[in-house]
Amino acid sequence: MNNNNKEIKTPSLNREGRGGSPVGSPSYHIYSPYRVCPLGAHVDHQHGIVTGFAINKGVDLWFDIREDSLVKLSSRSFEGDIEFDINRPTQVREHNWGDYARGAKYALRKRFELTRGIEGVIQGSLPVGGLSSSAAVLIAYVMAFAKANNISLKPMEVIKIASEAEREYIGLNNGILDQACIALGQKDGLLFLDCDSNDYRIIRRNPDMPPFEIGIFFSGLTRSLVNSDYNLRVFECKTAAWNMLAYTDQPLKPFDKTFLRDIPKATFDKTRIAMPQRFARRAEHFYSEYRRVRQGVTAWETGNLKLFGKLCFDSCESSIHNYECGSPELIAIYDIMRTLPGVYGGRFSGAGFKGACIALVDPAEKENIARELTTHYLAQFPEYEHSFQIHWVQPDNGARFI
Repeated sequence: MNNNNKEIKTPSLNREGRGGSPVGSPSYHIYSPYRVCPLGAHVDHQHGIVTGFAINKGVDLWFDIREDSLVKLSSRSFEGDIEFDINRPTQVREHNWGDYARGAKYALRKRFELTRGIEGVIQGSLPVGGLSSSAAVLIAYVMAFAKANNISLKPMEVIKIASEAEREYIGLNNGILDQACIALGQKDGLLFLDCDSNDYRIIRRNPDMPPFEIGIFFSGLTRSLVNSDYNLRVFECKTAAWNMLAYTDQPLKPFDKTFLRDIPKATFDKTRIAMPQRFARRAEHFYSEYRRVRQGVTAWETGNLKLFGKLCFDSCESSIHNYECGSPELIAIYDIMRTLPGVYGGRFSGAGFKGACIALVDPAEKENIARELTTHYLAQFPEYEHSFQIHWVQPDNGARFI
C-alpha cells in the first residue's frame, strides 16, 4: 500500500473535470460495477447456486487518504455531505446514503484497527433499482477504507465483509450473490457460484454462442429492499425448511443456521403437501431454480443461448408464481419482452419487487425492442413517461482500482 498520502483537496472534490472525475486529481479511483443475475434468483440466502455478470455500468469513488481518522464524503447522486470518525464505533443507522459507508466501517472494524479516513466523491451511473447498487457502493467503501489503512484483502474477504455490512448494519438478509458478481465478474465469462461452499468458476463464452447484449428496463418505480418483502421471503424460506425438519422428526437448527440447501429435494417431495402452501411455493422455487441453474450452466458451456434464455424466462415465471414477487409494472415489462423478436430471455432483476427487468438480446434487434417495449409499457403506465428508462450494457470485469 502507498503511504505517501497526498494533500486533501477539499474544495475541489465536488466539481467535475474531464472524463467524469473530480477536478484536482484525487489520488485514488475505484470502479465498482453493478451486476445482473440471469439465473439463480432468490436462492443465495438459502445457500443455493447462482450465475451472474458484472456489467459496464456502476459506481465510481474518487478519494484521497486523510492523515486523521475522519471520513468526509459527498455524492453526485444524493443530497447532503457525510462526515464521521472511522475509529469510533457505529451504533445506529442514520437512514441516509452515508449508512453504506458507516456499514463498511462497521464490518471492517470487527476485524481490523482503522485509524485513517478518506475524503472523496461517489457517483452511480444508472438509476437505483434492481442492479445491486447498494452492494457496489459497499464494496467500493470496503476497498477504499482498506487502502487507507494498509489492509490487504482477497476478493472473497471483500465479498464477506461487504455482505456482512449489508446484513448486520443495513438490515438486508441477503446472501453473497451480489457482492460476488461485483468482485469476481469477468467480461468474457459467466460467474457460476456455489453460495454454500463459496466455490466459483468463470465459464468462458463459447465461441459458437451468438452475440448478445444485456437490456436493463427500469420500470420507473423505485424501491427499498429493507422496506419491501425481501426479508419476509427469506424468513418464509427458512420456515419451509423448519417445516420439513419437523415433519420428518429431525432436530431443528437455529433459525440463522437453517437453509433449504441442507434439505434434500426428496424430503420436500414427501412433506410439501403437509406444510402451508405459501411455504411450499417458496421451497418449490428454490429446488426448481437449482435445477435451472444446472441446466443453464450446461447451456452456456455449449453456446446454447436460446436454451439459456428460455431458462431465464422460466426462472421469472417461478419468481411470479412460487416466490410471489413482482409489481404490476415489472410483470408488464416481462410480459411484453417475452413477445419481442430478438429477446433470448430475461427476468426481474434483483429482489423483483419494483426496480427493473433484464434481458439478453440480439444486438441487431435493440432498436425495435426499445421502441416496442416503450410503446406498450407506457400505454399501460403513462405515469412513468419521464422515469421509465432503457439501457444497454455488456459484461465487464469486477471492482478494481483505476
